[in-house]
Amino acid sequence: MNRRTGISAALTDLLLSPGLDLHEAADRHFAPDYRQRTDGRWDDRDAFLTHIAHLREVVASGTVEVHDELYDGLRYADRHTVHVTKRDGSSVSMEVYLFGEFAPDGRFRRIEETTLMLAGSEADRNLGSAR
Repeated sequence: MNRRTGISAALTDLLLSPGLDLHEAADRHFAPDYRQRTDGRWDDRDAFLTHIAHLREVVASGTVEVHDELYDGLRYADRHTVHVTKRDGSSVSMEVYLFGEFAPDGRFRRIEETTLMLAGSEADRNLGSAR
């Protein structure tokens, strides 16, 4: 297995590095057959990238705070909080509980996650899957 990615590096490249091309960022951290389930909804890689493209339009800045992280072979689990400031000046904090699987090359192949909004407006509750 090549060097494995982690959620902090992946989210920093995807959401918090506006000068980095979206597809280049995704290729660094997500296998071609990547799929994700967020709060019960499955998306393939294309739908996931549509979601990230939307977030790039909404998010002005932010941080990723990893509380717990576990690597076990091709398995990955973590608990992290994403704190973002939106372009309209409002703030959102989401705690995420995540289980994942790596492809042999160390990129994510699958993530299943549940989100818990810690701060933000009711309209931001679906930010984890908004398009």
